[in-house]
Amino acid sequence: MRKFNSILVANRGEIAVRVMRTAKSLGYRTIAVYSEADANALHVRMADEAVLIGAAPVQQSYLDKAKILDAARQTGAEAIHPGYGFLSENADFAKACEAEGIVFIGPTAEAIDLMGNKAAAKRRMIAAEVPCVPGYEDPDQSDETLIAAAKKIGFPIMVKAAAGGGGRGMRLVHEEKNLVAALGSARSEALNAFGSDELILEKAIIEPRHVEVQVFADTHGNVIHLGERDCSVQRRPQKVVEEAPCPVMTPELREEMGAAAVDAARSINYRGAGTVEFLLDSAGSFYFLEMNTRLQVEHPVTELVTGLDLVALQIRVAQGDVLGIAQEDVKLTGHAIEVRLYAEDTTQDFLPCTGRISRWIPADLDGVRFDSGIDSGQEISPFYDPMIAKVIAYGENREAARHRLIEGLKESVLFGLTTNRGFLIDTLSEEKFAKGEATTAFIGDLFDESRLAAKAPDEAEVAMAAVLLYQAERDRARNAAVFVENELLDWSSTHPLITRYIFDAVEEKIDTTVSPRREGGYEVGVRDSVLIVEVMNRGENRAQLTVDGKRKRVHFDASEEGVIDLTHDGKTCRLVNSLAFPLSAEATAGSGRIAAPMHGTLLDVFVKPGDTVEVGSRLAVLEAMKMQHDILADIAGTVTEVFAVAAKQVSVDDMLFEIEANEE
Repeated sequence: MRKFNSILVANRGEIAVRVMRTAKSLGYRTIAVYSEADANALHVRMADEAVLIGAAPVQQSYLDKAKILDAARQTGAEAIHPGYGFLSENADFAKACEAEGIVFIGPTAEAIDLMGNKAAAKRRMIAAEVPCVPGYEDPDQSDETLIAAAKKIGFPIMVKAAAGGGGRGMRLVHEEKNLVAALGSARSEALNAFGSDELILEKAIIEPRHVEVQVFADTHGNVIHLGERDCSVQRRPQKVVEEAPCPVMTPELREEMGAAAVDAARSINYRGAGTVEFLLDSAGSFYFLEMNTRLQVEHPVTELVTGLDLVALQIRVAQGDVLGIAQEDVKLTGHAIEVRLYAEDTTQDFLPCTGRISRWIPADLDGVRFDSGIDSGQEISPFYDPMIAKVIAYGENREAARHRLIEGLKESVLFGLTTNRGFLIDTLSEEKFAKGEATTAFIGDLFDESRLAAKAPDEAEVAMAAVLLYQAERDRARNAAVFVENELLDWSSTHPLITRYIFDAVEEKIDTTVSPRREGGYEVGVRDSVLIVEVMNRGENRAQLTVDGKRKRVHFDASEEGVIDLTHDGKTCRLVNSLAFPLSAEATAGSGRIAAPMHGTLLDVFVKPGDTVEVGSRLAVLEAMKMQHDILADIAGTVTEVFAVAAKQVSVDDMLFEIEANEE
């Protein structure tokens, strides 16, 4: 390994910012690469130098190895840190860096290549006597062979893409009759995500914990582990909550799992940071799942309980230095929990959301860390993962960390997009999670469609929103009409001044009135209630109010005429005053006019004009934000128009299909 003084970060968003923060603190020159969509991104502004590498689609920018290497040549970058995702586990890219004389801050290409294929990795782990889940990982990929192997393994089974991760190309199959369809959809998703449709099968371990062990190795033969992380709270099946240490870990089990992870790393002559993932069953038995040959999204929880900077350790090892830490030096102190804050609509099957973040102010609380790559005014693009930030809390024990994390989420100002914040708060507040009993079945068991459905604001929330919107409009009127005396505001000589709002909120029109009181405060009529609201203090985006004498703290944004966003106790609602806007024709549910729900690429189209469909019939598959989404018929009838074309990109609200309803 050779020494270097400059690091190009071949990534974007929060991980690029996070890597640069450590690199700068160590005195390295940092170089960013960016797409046209990221020209004003935080990681670009933070870097010492930045190079435009192409258009927004990842294939034309962040996944283009030649463009990234050319950027390294232009800037004299001596090392490349790949972050996670994109090219971080691309063996060809690691080889290309080596051929250019550029240090790749990561493992060898050979290790990436071996562990990047689940089938080959599992064969190697079996040879290294690392406990593995019974399954099928051989080269024959015919349906007949896979079906026979599944019968031998026994249902339920997991169908998995041999390449890649993140839940893509993965299906849980409970019965043999569903296997062929699962194989087809898993192959398609895997091929689009990873360029390979190779699959493996594994016996499904029902309701296990997902526990991973952080390993580190240098080029001098030292391999250690830094304890474990519990990543059991997952959905589809991507991680939602991660924590360290695992709530059910014992010193004996940690030693056993840590030794297995170290053996796995030694067996492939590993170098740098890696994660060995296991399934842990209720009896305490654990099984190798996969090895991620990169820094994990959830690495901050390990940093907080060990006091180590994992990026700094990566850079040290990449320089060829001795790791400098022995196994006995690793001490786990306290507890850390991380959640991933996404721009997504949990009421619409977690549909990713795009658009502009109008206001983002992370909470400033002790023990709470925000890893984010966005600023107020920045766009969440359809071309990339919709993660806004990772929010991590540390405490002297698990309960302290959990409470701090909930408070950090509640106290952050975030407006402009629908997010999963409320869902995260609900998850962390669940008794089963609080007791440390969550398994991979946690979300599926506790968060059904009714639990995730949009909730209408209560009377107090509507009353506070109405008063804050009233004051914002009053202030705008005062600024526009400078001749109005302050003492004349909120005053009428004949009768009480009453302002009416009709708010559109969660399929309900809420008739609301606001009337200033002579003795101060406001009388607000909401539904069948009358509430007294007083504004104690009001800043640009935060306010303290009392509602019928009860003190409330809220975040709000009333910068848009006739619209107010309000967050109270972590619950965000958008109230639109329909009286402020002219009536317009609106598309109704069940119209038969099927539009794209987001930007993306149509992978397949299943119907043609003249086809008969039922409600819920699969019309097309849209790939957006690294996930596949089925486009379904909303009425029963006959397809009259097909505007959708496979392999073509579409924008949100582009018309895809028209269906004529059955006469009955």
